[in-house]
Amino acid sequence: MQTRTPDLLDALIDHALGIQFTDLPTQTVHRVTQRLLDSVGAGLAGHQADDAATLRQAVTAWGDGGQAHVLGTDQKLPAASAAFLNAVLIRSFDFEPVEADGPGGKTVAAHISGTTVPVVLALGESTGASGAEVITALAVGDDLTARLAVAGGFDVYSGQDNTGTVNAIGASLIASRMLGLDHETTRHAVGIALNQAAGTVAAIFDGENGFKLPIAFAARAGITAVQLAQAGIRGPKDPLTGKHGYFEVFTTDPEPAFAVQGLGESFHGDCTIKPFASCRAAQPSLQACAELVTEHSVSAQEIECLTVHVTERTLSGFVGARFGEGDTRTTAALFSIHLTAAVALLHGTVRPEHLTAQALADPRLPPLLGRIEIAGTLPNNQRLTAEVTARLKDGSIKHVRVEHPNGNILRTALTEEAVDEKFTRNLGFGTPQLTERSDALRQQLKNLCAAPNLSELFETLDPTKNFTLIRQEQYS
Repeated sequence: MQTRTPDLLDALIDHALGIQFTDLPTQTVHRVTQRLLDSVGAGLAGHQADDAATLRQAVTAWGDGGQAHVLGTDQKLPAASAAFLNAVLIRSFDFEPVEADGPGGKTVAAHISGTTVPVVLALGESTGASGAEVITALAVGDDLTARLAVAGGFDVYSGQDNTGTVNAIGASLIASRMLGLDHETTRHAVGIALNQAAGTVAAIFDGENGFKLPIAFAARAGITAVQLAQAGIRGPKDPLTGKHGYFEVFTTDPEPAFAVQGLGESFHGDCTIKPFASCRAAQPSLQACAELVTEHSVSAQEIECLTVHVTERTLSGFVGARFGEGDTRTTAALFSIHLTAAVALLHGTVRPEHLTAQALADPRLPPLLGRIEIAGTLPNNQRLTAEVTARLKDGSIKHVRVEHPNGNILRTALTEEAVDEKFTRNLGFGTPQLTERSDALRQQLKNLCAAPNLSELFETLDPTKNFTLIRQEQYS
């Protein structure tokens, strides 16, 4: 068991409650707004998930009306419910920001923004917070969640899903700040959040859509924990490094002190903006296939057989299973190298519109899948590397190797234009009724720190509002 560090939580709470917008480096504000833009776009695309409408009905039954909007609609729900539903929408096509960075350049598998963005938007709207406060709360929440994730040493093959564990703690710290808790009450809120923390990747292995729930449970848990702490409920004294705390129960090879290294000097969070809708572990493979099409001018019809080379550990994980014939489940597709490689060969990319049940019924997929094999031939230390070898029908061989897939802002960042295009395409796919508002929404999100509140943003996201009148009011 790790050494108890009773002052660690105090330091994190002081950071969460004390940082001001003027304390944020310019680069941090840029990163935060980019993650916000990307997450909102992913959430809008989520409306086209096959289960989106029925899930919205289920959440509405918990209590309609109230404090915060469902993204891309005129519906308002209690803040915790809105955060939950928006988190599910954002997670639906596994297209939101991922991969937490931390002090010293250390990274760990994570999906932080899918929880933190819905929480700050729901509470920002319900409290009337300024755009600067929303950006600050998001910067702090992302930073602390990333630090705890990195300090915990998460292993994606452990069976746990940290979107439902560390994310809940980060959400409680955001909610504590935005709802005005003092230091001691925030400590109890973190402990209450810990009692709601959970998550397993079993649904991913089984290809079931319940995989998107832990990230949403964490969003709801963070807000609920604060509300309960405000009501006088008390949590454990040291829910992070104490006996049976977060580091003991939910992490592997933890280094708690790492969480406060450079605290207040560097700000962290998800460091990858995905170019493709799929698990990050599958992206090197599908990027290699996409490059085969876009850079080597090879069509899927020309391929006689193709082998995808990955690590043995990747092959034995949830992305390594062959995609079942006749399967039309989005989750099974998202977490399948076999399927996403085929989609990349057909379309030169992998986007949400290629992964709905209707798209997965494409008659071109089964014969192409039959010509694709996956081999665990790469060293296990090449986790984000893949090679593709294709034998064409004319007898020629094409080979592509991807060592670092696109999207990591520290190494292979997408251009601003690519991030903007991703947002626009996600909006057009998920909420086509908002298409004419795409430019305005991008500008509002990028410049949110200057907004007096979130009213204009949510009016623009509401398809029942007259967009012309919104613009006239802005410039009047």
